[in-house]
Amino acid sequence: MSKYSSKDIQVLEGLDPVRKRPGMYIGSTSSTGLHHLLWEILDNGVDEALNGHCNVIEITLDKNHGVTVKDNGRGIPVDPYRNTKQSAMEILFTTLHSGGKFSQDNYKISGGLHGVGMAVVCALSEKLVATSRRDGFEWTQTYSRGKPTSKLKQGKSSRIRGTTVYFKPDGEIFPKTEFNPKLILEQAESKSFLNRGLKIIVNENKNKHIFHYPGGIRDYIKKIVGQKTTLMDEPFYVEKEDKSLRLEAVFLWTENTDTQILSFANSIRTIDGGTHETGFRNGITKAVRAHIDRRKLLPKDITGITGDDVREGLLAIINIYVQGEVEFQGQTKGRLNSEITSQVEAVVKHTLEHYLNENQTLGNALADRVILSAQARIASRQAKEAVQRKTNVSHRLNLPGKLADCATTDKDEAELFICEGDSAGGSSKQARDRKTQAILPIRGKILNVETATMTKTLANAEIQNLISACGTGIGNKFDYGKLRYGKIIIMTDADVDGAHICTLLLTFFYRCLPEIIDKGHLFIAQPPLYRIDAGKKIFYALTDGEKDRIVEGLNGSAHEIGRFKGLGEMPAADLKETTMSKKSRSLIRVTVSSAEQGDKTVARLMGKNAESRFQFIKEKAVFVQDLDV
Repeated sequence: MSKYSSKDIQVLEGLDPVRKRPGMYIGSTSSTGLHHLLWEILDNGVDEALNGHCNVIEITLDKNHGVTVKDNGRGIPVDPYRNTKQSAMEILFTTLHSGGKFSQDNYKISGGLHGVGMAVVCALSEKLVATSRRDGFEWTQTYSRGKPTSKLKQGKSSRIRGTTVYFKPDGEIFPKTEFNPKLILEQAESKSFLNRGLKIIVNENKNKHIFHYPGGIRDYIKKIVGQKTTLMDEPFYVEKEDKSLRLEAVFLWTENTDTQILSFANSIRTIDGGTHETGFRNGITKAVRAHIDRRKLLPKDITGITGDDVREGLLAIINIYVQGEVEFQGQTKGRLNSEITSQVEAVVKHTLEHYLNENQTLGNALADRVILSAQARIASRQAKEAVQRKTNVSHRLNLPGKLADCATTDKDEAELFICEGDSAGGSSKQARDRKTQAILPIRGKILNVETATMTKTLANAEIQNLISACGTGIGNKFDYGKLRYGKIIIMTDADVDGAHICTLLLTFFYRCLPEIIDKGHLFIAQPPLYRIDAGKKIFYALTDGEKDRIVEGLNGSAHEIGRFKGLGEMPAADLKETTMSKKSRSLIRVTVSSAEQGDKTVARLMGKNAESRFQFIKEKAVFVQDLDV
């Protein structure tokens, strides 16, 4: 028996805990965590803007995967910190839980609360250079992996104030250190929308993008709506401010059935909602119910209106600014926990109720839409109950015949591989782990659900098989609790046809089963295109570029290159080792970073408008090399 004593206890000093467990501070070391570093620095500039000290922020990407963020705020303090020899700047970049945002004296409103953002970025950067312009001079200090590499240096005189931070993420921490310009542009535009008057400039690849929206979130919602048909000519805007809370919200109803609510707290996107979003939802529901009751519009066959009835087709942006102590869930701030539900609910309910009373034509039109939604909900429930009675409430799952199911009933262990054709299905069944891996072959290119009606979609045999295998049902009948597999993996050939089939499947899940994507269950397998045999060593390559790098690394050694024509012709042993084995495979998790951008992309690439696809091809054709046709 091994001895466990005080000698086995480790105490991590300084910023070592951040480097040891980065996921605790930035969520993960994936692309999401990498970009979180930039959001931390950007939010410091935004906090300066929120408090009236900054109106321009500039972001610059360089070719070496570094990024510079410059603002014209007050500049980081550089005077000695209390009785130490360290400057305030050095304390901020090298010490967790240090900062000027714990007190309201310097920041009445702030998205940074825990005093860890700058220090975390410093700890996870190969190089960081901080420059503060204040007290008449430029002050600069450099850092690496959480430790100073130079002393604070006084530079040239400067009449202007502000802060510039350059950092290069550490390749020892992040598998990929290249920033995605598209994500940065989206974030910059979002911050500019949320902060009226703030100009954000992004420089990337010799391109300069300027975001400046005097209308704030009213401009934001108009951009999201685009060409959608709406119930009202202008979005409804609410703004209220008191000593502790400033609230602004803008919303409208479209003819679509989906609901989209974007919520923000102190300019931080709260992707998981929180107390402000709950208060907003409650306020909307109660205001519409009150209008319907006051006008006696509810038909006798409907016993009541639900929140889902009211929110069908709703598109809303809610942005709140909390002074003093604001509570987020975790350092990544995905959910707001501050006790403000009742405050937000009261403001939204009172304002909307008064507006509907003053504009009764619009109020009645909204009521008709909500009542129609309630009637559809009731009809759907009655139809479901009728079907259950006819089948004697059979609980046996009606699984598709071609599904080779796995033995386990533990959803967290179970995996469903969706592959193309019986040939690939045969190889996959030989390569799988029968205990935990199920195989569903589909026949070629499935229906494009983006251009098909729901009736046509549900009548399609391949779509029916996919829905049955997943077990959740669809639309109003969707039940997340009945999901049969913790991982649903799209596994298609590594060629153009395989990519097309993968895109059709992604469109199906995005439009018909979005909760599966939202909750992190959908993945894309990465089968290799080549096998390189060099003596006793075997290498696999996903792309031509990767193949060339492997061959170059062999330094002229004898080797043989084989190209896989498809999963169906790949030996089961190769398929297992490269694509299906949990120990050696590589999967891509499918996520949606922006619902707005996701809708636009799917509509552009898979919709009925061929002109938009033609334009996309013209824009992107210059980037295509070695097209595999």
